[in-house]
Amino acid sequence: MFKFNNIVQEAPSGRMMGYVIGKAEGANQEWHGHVTALTVAPEYRRLGLAGKMMALLETVSDEVYKGYFVDLYVRCANNIAINMYEGFGYSVYRRVREYYGSLGAGKGGRDEEDAFDMRKPLSKDNTRRSIRPNGRDMIVSAHDVS
Repeated sequence: MFKFNNIVQEAPSGRMMGYVIGKAEGANQEWHGHVTALTVAPEYRRLGLAGKMMALLETVSDEVYKGYFVDLYVRCANNIAINMYEGFGYSVYRRVREYYGSLGAGKGGRDEEDAFDMRKPLSKDNTRRSIRPNGRDMIVSAHDVS
C-alpha cells in the first residue's frame, strides 16, 4: 500500500520554483516516507527551498502517515546531492548495485549507476533501526530492494 504526496513551491509570478514528489509505502517497521523526486529550478537554488520542501515531506511522513523513516535513492556519483541530503540529516543505509541500470564500470572499477539508499529516522523509530554506521559498505543487488 502507498499514498502519494506532492509539494510544489511557486513564485509570486506563478513560475514553478521547485517540487518534491513523495509517497508513504511499506509495511510494519518498514512503513516509511519515500522521496521519488526533488528538484529546484536553477535560478532558485541555494535559497533553502529544497530543505523546506524536504522538511515538509518529513513532517507529513512523521505526523500524518506515522512512518518510521524517510528514504530516497541517489546516484553514488552525485556528490552534490549526497552532501545536501547529509546536511538534511540523511545517512547512507546501503549501496544498491545497478539501481539505475548497468552502463559499465566507472571510476575505480565501480559502476557509477549504483545508488545509495539514504534514510532519515522519524520519531516512531526510537531504536534508530533505520540507520547504520557502515551503510556505504552494505552492498545489495537492485533485485533485493522493492
